[in-house]
Amino acid sequence: MIKSMTGFGRSEVAQGERKFTVEMKAVNHRYLDVNIKMPKKLSFFESSIRNELKKYVQRGKIDMFITYEDFSENNVCVKYNKELASEYLKYLRQISADFGLDDDIRVSTLSRYPEVFTMEEQTADEEEIWKVLAKAIDEAAQSFVESRIKEGNNLAQDLISKLDGMLELVGGIEERSPKIIEEYRNKLNDKVKELLSDSTIEESRILTEVTIFADKVCVDEEIVRLKSHIETMKQELIAGGSIGRKLDFIAQEMNREANTVLSKANDLSISNIGIELKTEIEKVREQIQNIE
Repeated sequence: MIKSMTGFGRSEVAQGERKFTVEMKAVNHRYLDVNIKMPKKLSFFESSIRNELKKYVQRGKIDMFITYEDFSENNVCVKYNKELASEYLKYLRQISADFGLDDDIRVSTLSRYPEVFTMEEQTADEEEIWKVLAKAIDEAAQSFVESRIKEGNNLAQDLISKLDGMLELVGGIEERSPKIIEEYRNKLNDKVKELLSDSTIEESRILTEVTIFADKVCVDEEIVRLKSHIETMKQELIAGGSIGRKLDFIAQEMNREANTVLSKANDLSISNIGIELKTEIEKVREQIQNIE
């Protein structure tokens, strides 16, 4: 199966008092590039998240968004700093003695001083959190892959259709190519007769000129290679897998052969077909950029 490099996936997993929402989207990229946006409290899971994603994605620029909600009522606690309170009390009494002030210190007063009481979030069980988060990531990734496969199948069908059209164009060049030689021979023969005003012409001289011309404009090898590249690409598309880079390389080779055909073309019909062929190859190359 073929996978597109663009896709979208979403998952929402709630377990106990925790809830994770994971969203993924992707665009084309030569390599795997993952950008993760999540709460700071989950940052220590980043390496694990990236490793989890590698099970599902090989190429593409991935943007992942993770939101985390904790509905537990006992996830924070009050901490009393006895040592700090003792320091405050010691200096307050010293102030009272130094300046002859009433010692009116109350518990409620002392408790308002900074850091005497603090609110701390209780340490969560990382293993339990990861189980829920990993489940959300897996579900989002599976949804993401499904969307990629669906779009990839559409891409494959479109590419195969374009490749079949390219085979017809190559067939047109193959059919036209031998006729150029024959036309050149007849034209050369007529020209020599006209110049010499003589119906007797040395056939070997004509044959030599035609052979030289034929060697210059012959595109048989290019036609064979073009057909081979097109068929190979079709087979790769049918076989599926992560073939984007391989298809891009094949398309480059096809473009090189088409350029050679155009450079050798000494015929308007072949030139027109060659230009149309290059246009189709470029369309195929653009589509291939969307394949993983």
